[in-house]
Amino acid sequence: MKIVVFGLGAIGTVFATSLKQAGETVYGITKEKYIEKIKNQTLEIRGLFGEKKAKLDNIFTNPEQIQDGDLDLIIVSVKAYDTETVIKQIKPLIGKDTFVLLAQNGYGNYEIASSIIEKEKIILSRIIFGAKLVDIGVAEVTVFADDIVIGQPDNLISEEKLSEVAKVFNNAGLPTRVSQKVYSILWDKIIYNSALNPLGAILECNYGTLAEYEETRKIMNKIVEEIFNVAKLSKIRLNWTDYRDYLKYFYEKLVPPTAKHFPSMYYDVKNGKRTEIDAFNGAIVKLAKQCGLEVPVNETITNLLKIKENLILR
Repeated sequence: MKIVVFGLGAIGTVFATSLKQAGETVYGITKEKYIEKIKNQTLEIRGLFGEKKAKLDNIFTNPEQIQDGDLDLIIVSVKAYDTETVIKQIKPLIGKDTFVLLAQNGYGNYEIASSIIEKEKIILSRIIFGAKLVDIGVAEVTVFADDIVIGQPDNLISEEKLSEVAKVFNNAGLPTRVSQKVYSILWDKIIYNSALNPLGAILECNYGTLAEYEETRKIMNKIVEEIFNVAKLSKIRLNWTDYRDYLKYFYEKLVPPTAKHFPSMYYDVKNGKRTEIDAFNGAIVKLAKQCGLEVPVNETITNLLKIKENLILR
């Protein structure tokens, strides 16, 4: 396959390195400020997916620089707040047989992408392995909770094509499966991230610590309850009908294997970067307002994180 990975942060570096080492043609797109350091560098990953090194076929700062046509797949692994800009940039690269895979966190990426390009071109993914950048071009996979799940929310891409992509990922050591329920599965992660990420960033602690204290558990419980209420009124189909059943699974099955993990928002704040809060709790607040619902805990968490973000960025 001819693959473009747009965004060479932690997740993008894992995808690009793994796919290139597996023999695929892989191009990267990164920010101008990183290009001199990374352009001729051998990318590297370590951690739970093993040690891998690969030099990409080329790395660019702008999609317009890519002259190779007939791309098979464009993997978008940028922050949610950059989705609209990136989809508009890659639109000219999308040929008859090109698909765009959204390898991102949070709510709204599919909705934004499908307002710019055809839904028939968009593959949605749920990624629940965690990675951090050790250095530019070097990523460490620190947690792995489940397979990558890919699918087309409106069932507009054939099972055969999706299975082909999954096979390429699996051959590259990226455990992947196809599901027609990818949208609901992604929402499972949105709930999980909304409960853990902002609190971990605000309190500067890992997931296990958040689950350890009664006070933080109470906050997380209310975050989850409010999300379930919003999803019901917004007609968003979840894999769980009762938030209490989800919370039991959350504390017993999801948190333990990721207990030592620090959220990406924690690293964003530490590194003086903007967070994705608007794609998580902030998105819940926005959806709640659309259906006339109050979500005071999600709103408070959103405001607290934004204050912390502003204090770091000013």
